[in-house]
Amino acid sequence: MTRKAPVGADPTTIDITEILQRIPHRYPMLLVDRCEEYKPHESIVGIKCVTVNEPFFQGHFPNYPVMPGVLLIEAMAQTGAILMSKSLEVDTAGKAIFFMSADNCRFRQPVRPGDVVRMAVKVVRHRGDIFKFAGQCLVGDKVAAECEFAAMVVET
Repeated sequence: MTRKAPVGADPTTIDITEILQRIPHRYPMLLVDRCEEYKPHESIVGIKCVTVNEPFFQGHFPNYPVMPGVLLIEAMAQTGAILMSKSLEVDTAGKAIFFMSADNCRFRQPVRPGDVVRMAVKVVRHRGDIFKFAGQCLVGDKVAAECEFAAMVVET
């Protein structure tokens, strides 16, 4: 028998239980703890609470831990995949959402242990099973990273 977390009353919030049902990522590659401000086919905000226990901090960098920029891009992509999965009600049994491209990536400030990263992702274009997004990783009110990216639903 499996136990499920109680379902929240707020339809704009997606908890970790639902995230685990919507995307296949697992530790250590799951980079979204929860989502807020979900607007179907429009936008979402993913939340990542960064701790010193993250496995990448062992080598990036041992004396000055910084979250790798490529993982900030991946966190935005996972947030976009959650938006797609929920908006399209993707059946995860026979389909997956794959990252297609990343453009105009910029890294503005380091993300460090103790930071809470908000991945604000907006749909730029949506046609069929393909979404194009614009995203930002924010720590407080400062932009840590930003990029445009695309993803698509594929049969598995």
